[in-house]
Amino acid sequence: MRKPPYHHGNLRAVLLQTAMRLIREVGPAGFTLREVARRANVSHNAPYRHFRNKDQLLAAVATEGFRELTAAMRTAAESQPSAWERLRRSGLAYISFAVRRPEHFTVMFDTPLNPRDDPVCAKAGEEAFGTLLSFIAYCQRQRELPPGDPLPLALVAWSLVHGIGKLANANRFPFHSKTELMKFSEKALDGALGGMRRKPG
Repeated sequence: MRKPPYHHGNLRAVLLQTAMRLIREVGPAGFTLREVARRANVSHNAPYRHFRNKDQLLAAVATEGFRELTAAMRTAAESQPSAWERLRRSGLAYISFAVRRPEHFTVMFDTPLNPRDDPVCAKAGEEAFGTLLSFIAYCQRQRELPPGDPLPLALVAWSLVHGIGKLANANRFPFHSKTELMKFSEKALDGALGGMRRKPG
């Protein structure tokens, strides 16, 4: 017999954690709020106290992910002595986040969330990309990258680290450990980003 629903003191946090476990099993498209409630051992109406529908719950998961990603990139970069190393380390932090938080990563980028429906999520995503953009612009100011619009350079850098993260999570690389993955990522970043560096003279 199923236990009676338990009243959680921090229901929102419990629902988010339960959603993450369910996403790990069935993906972001394969769960319902009712199933989240069942696994959290609360009434099927309880999730609606915090989320009006499944999309809003997914947006909350994505927001959490974008904020953690931004913090990881900034933390990795802050102790580095040069503009170039800040950019490089932030890129490695992006890849590390992708493989450390695959469920968040999937919800952040592989669900059809409409930013207009959740401005908080949209702002968190913009801040994450803005962090990368700021590292690119700083490299330009320090004459490590060619001058001009930083956006195309940021898109190239993002495509690289995002692609590595996606392929790693899909088990498409012949690596058996995160250490091997990160060594490859360093070489890939050095090669690709190095090609964008400003030439002396």
